[in-house]
Amino acid sequence: MFRRIIRNDIVKSPAVSFITFVFIAAAAALVSLAALLMVHLTGAIDGLMVQAKTPHFLQMNSEKPDLARLEQFADNEESVTDFQVLEFLNAEGSEIVIGANNLSESVQDNGLSTQSKSFDFLLSLDGEILHPRDGELFVPIAYGRDGTAHLGDKAVILGKQFIVAGFLKDSQMNSLLASSKRFLISEHDYNEIRDLGSPEYLIEFRLKDLKDLGAFESAYINAGLEADGPTVTYPLFKMMNGVSDGLMIAVILLISALVVLIAFLCIRFTLLEKMEEEAREIGVMKAIGMRTSDLKKLYLGKYAVIGGAGCLLGGMVSLCLSGAALKNIRQTIGEGGSKLLAIGLGAAGMLVIYCFILFFVNRVLRRMGKQSAAQAIRFVGAGETKGKSSRLSLSNQMFFSTNVFLGIKEVLCRKKLYATMLFVIIPSAFIILVPMNLHHTISSPEFSTYMGIGRSDFLIRIQTTPGEEEMGKEIIQRLKGDPEVAEYAVLTTKRFYARSASGSVEPLKIELGSHTTFPVQYVKGKPPEAEGEIALSVLNGSEWNKQVGDTMVLVEDGMERQLVVCGIYSDITNGGKTAKASFDGAWKKPMWTTIAVKAAPLVSAHKKTVEYGESFPFAKISGIDGYILQTFGPTIRAVGRAASIGMVSALFMILLVTMLMMKLLLAKEKYSIAVMKSLGYTFKDISIQYITRFLVILLLGVLLGTVLSNTLGEAMAGALIASFGAAAFRFVIDPVSAYLIMPLLMGSTVLLATLLGTSGIRSIQISQHIKE
Repeated sequence: MFRRIIRNDIVKSPAVSFITFVFIAAAAALVSLAALLMVHLTGAIDGLMVQAKTPHFLQMNSEKPDLARLEQFADNEESVTDFQVLEFLNAEGSEIVIGANNLSESVQDNGLSTQSKSFDFLLSLDGEILHPRDGELFVPIAYGRDGTAHLGDKAVILGKQFIVAGFLKDSQMNSLLASSKRFLISEHDYNEIRDLGSPEYLIEFRLKDLKDLGAFESAYINAGLEADGPTVTYPLFKMMNGVSDGLMIAVILLISALVVLIAFLCIRFTLLEKMEEEAREIGVMKAIGMRTSDLKKLYLGKYAVIGGAGCLLGGMVSLCLSGAALKNIRQTIGEGGSKLLAIGLGAAGMLVIYCFILFFVNRVLRRMGKQSAAQAIRFVGAGETKGKSSRLSLSNQMFFSTNVFLGIKEVLCRKKLYATMLFVIIPSAFIILVPMNLHHTISSPEFSTYMGIGRSDFLIRIQTTPGEEEMGKEIIQRLKGDPEVAEYAVLTTKRFYARSASGSVEPLKIELGSHTTFPVQYVKGKPPEAEGEIALSVLNGSEWNKQVGDTMVLVEDGMERQLVVCGIYSDITNGGKTAKASFDGAWKKPMWTTIAVKAAPLVSAHKKTVEYGESFPFAKISGIDGYILQTFGPTIRAVGRAASIGMVSALFMILLVTMLMMKLLLAKEKYSIAVMKSLGYTFKDISIQYITRFLVILLLGVLLGTVLSNTLGEAMAGALIASFGAAAFRFVIDPVSAYLIMPLLMGSTVLLATLLGTSGIRSIQISQHIKE
């Protein structure tokens, strides 16, 4: 009997049942998809790093290291299981031509490598260790994805010709956040052109246990071994490999959480309306002796069927979508993660949603037991208590037409009824705006200040070697005498040593120069101006446990120098662990130099970038916009995809919820509509009243959703970005998209749904409903 009653109830109200089913399916699909992506991403990263045997500790060095000292150090350190030194032959971008493409404008440090013998392997797209033949070139997958290189292309590097034989995955440098890219060639080819490039050395260690990484790093520094380049560790490699897709998954999780919320609101609304509509039937069944628990089973059974079917469909949809969603992960990182675990976690997510639906429905049904049979039987009409609004009189108002006024008054008099629609519009606006604003922010020029790079027009980067150090001075002289340059700042990074809270001496890379010309975003404090001041990046401030006003102690040849921490700033370059100061430091050898340049007004920044690039081919010169795009491009595209998913999902939900509410309102208000028709109101008049109701709710919902997205949404996005070292986050909002296009899209959706819903008004006959 219960089955027949439940089936008949679903058949009786197919539209309401279908819309509820769709919402549950969408929520289950998004939750399951996020779980699948998360498992595959973490598994793919772990799989890539295990297959490649990624070094746990990497020290880059521009000069050939003392191999005997390094081997002795490795032998004496019990935590070390393997050690090697690899060569990386730097080649200027202008010396790398692949097909018709020249890498002169690439912001990456491109170079040639041979396959490693012990660990840190360069892998094929299938995860196999590559062994190129003479004349073959394997290109980083990043250049394959952006169309720079194609299989079979002819390439010329440092004057030698190659054929692109395939693409490689590099567990160290796969991500564009890594500033270098390795091309793989045979040892014979490498030896032929070795003298034509600038060799750099990768000093790499594998440890028995990653827990020993901190102690090993301190031991390496205290031993005074080679350390004139960046230091990168295993956790940082892992983080860089997961940033782009990790952000996309985080946005999908946010969208899925809000979809679940909206689904629950719809279930509550439809359930209460159904109980209200069937109040007399409920009273009769109570009067003939049916228990409240049996009545609750009828409603609970219906949502158990709809919820179960919706969750199953959502799971199947997530499996269908996972192929396209995983395409980027598979191409750049590879296969990974247990499929059974991914499916199991997705199923667990769906099960949680299903259990919450049943729990939520059961909670709503508790009010059924509060009404006696006599009260239910006496229940008349919709039974909804309208609020009083004596001030809202048609005769006293002069600003709106009659139909618009009646629509507004209806909303104000029945706030509880329309609150559900409002609480759907608010998260829908949130779903659209937060990913949209995040995407616009990370793709805007201002985002460079969160990356630790001041807002200039172009950057000149010089890897300091004895020859290029003098060439750097030549660039500075050129800038001084260039009338088309408004201002520039020379920032030189040098390695110092500082005393930690435990008393040990540890390395600290400090960028010296003027930090007020092109300031970055500061979380607290200000840029260093006096010689006794130092600013720390967010991650360094956390690692060294320093706040504004604390003291940093630099140690040099037994002498100590005290600096006051004047600021904490955002930075994701060099692993997010940097520092800035303005003292001289001339006695220290520079690691690299960065010159930020701003062109004079009315001067083309692109023209100056090209001009300096042609004049100084030894330096890496790139426009700031191009730098952001090339460094953060995959992340921007991933968040853009998530923003598109959010927008489509939100608009679809608004369409369904508006149609659902229209259907339920027409069912409740047949008598009122019949009365209005008898008084001479036309179909157009009544439609305008309903359109006004929903547009009022839309306007209020968009307003509150915008405020919420710019406060709570900004804080959530900021927390996510801060985990990579970019704090003090603020949305850069595109006013046209956020305040014009988005409301117009939502308004058009509500209008379309209302017009579709009001079509049922024509079928309401005065003779049939006026007597009710």
